[in-house]
Amino acid sequence: MKSNKKEPTTSAPTILRLINGQKKLHLHNVIFFALFFAFGLLSGLGVGLYLSNISFTFQLRQFSISKSGPGGGSPVLIRRSDPPPSAWHEMGEEELLWRASMVPRVPEFPFHRVPKVAFMFLTVGALPLAPLWELFFKGGDDGLYTIYIHSLPSYDNATADFPVGSVFYGRRIPSKDVQWGKSTMVGAERRLLANALLDFSNERFVLLSESCIPLYNFTTIYNHLINSPESHVEVYDQLGPVGRGRYNPAMDPVIKLAHWRKGSQWFEMDRRLAVEVVSDRTYFPTFEKFCNGSCYGDEHYLPTLVNIRFGGWNSNRTLTWADWSVRGPHPRSFWRPDVTVGFLEGLRDGGKCEEYGKSVGVAAGGGIGVHYYVNRNNKSDSSGGTGDRGSKCFLFARKFRSHSLTRLLRFAPGVMQF
Repeated sequence: MKSNKKEPTTSAPTILRLINGQKKLHLHNVIFFALFFAFGLLSGLGVGLYLSNISFTFQLRQFSISKSGPGGGSPVLIRRSDPPPSAWHEMGEEELLWRASMVPRVPEFPFHRVPKVAFMFLTVGALPLAPLWELFFKGGDDGLYTIYIHSLPSYDNATADFPVGSVFYGRRIPSKDVQWGKSTMVGAERRLLANALLDFSNERFVLLSESCIPLYNFTTIYNHLINSPESHVEVYDQLGPVGRGRYNPAMDPVIKLAHWRKGSQWFEMDRRLAVEVVSDRTYFPTFEKFCNGSCYGDEHYLPTLVNIRFGGWNSNRTLTWADWSVRGPHPRSFWRPDVTVGFLEGLRDGGKCEEYGKSVGVAAGGGIGVHYYVNRNNKSDSSGGTGDRGSKCFLFARKFRSHSLTRLLRFAPGVMQF
């Protein structure tokens, strides 16, 4: 007998609706998880790129990437002509020196590199002769130089003393406590070099004070430095209390008395020597520990380091003239009445290197003791060939006070030709 009960049935439309609902739910889940995964991936990439950018922004910010290389090949790096907008950063001393010490193993550059000169100003506070330097830099291509200023941290106007249009605007570097004449002064010089080394295009490095002036126009000084085969760190051996008398026997055996040298704080060097200075982990710590009291590291550290390890790279003289004819620990200062056309012309034409090498020993350091000045007159120091050294022995001069600025601005166009 047939049962009157009917099997429960589900209509086809109902089944299809359930299947479609499950598919939609599953599809929504897939879409949701896919979006979540993509968001996480993009966030991770963004954070990684951001951290990478922090790590390498100082080495790469002076470059840009073109669309393609010659013939439509791979992208190539091209040096931007405009300088970085600011020299300020948040790196500590250890990280800064580490980054600055990096040297490429491949000598060829993968971009068109135009060598620049880094002008590094070590100042107590303001830069009183800035208008003269503005005139000097105006005569040069801004793609051929960079400027760095290190002043005492206590200087209140460090971030606001130059207008936006000035070549010095934004060019002060972060600084730590500096005591003039102590090992921290050498630390300030190394910090200036380290900041300048972050720009791959910087090839020559000049240390200047707030009282320095240029003796020639930008083009002359740039060509002289870029074509020089040597660095210019003054190195000599001086007897007496202000020379060998400053040596601390506790430095032995790292630094022996026979290694000890003296020289001007104001130097010029090429990139390879600058890298060695910021990378030094042997001699600088010894100076920090044992060069104290009457020992002035800024007069001894670089001359001693260069004498021990890099003498063959060096001319053993400074490019910055000073008048040591007065007795005392400092050279003569020049005020407004001292600045005349004849005086400036004499600095440009009268500073022959062979005469400088003979006379500086009597007056340097107050005329106490004797030193032995090594001067290689048979080597060329510029592109002018052998024996050209006597024509441009000095490119800069000091110590010019702020009162001399008006006359310097008046005479510079005619005498210095800028």
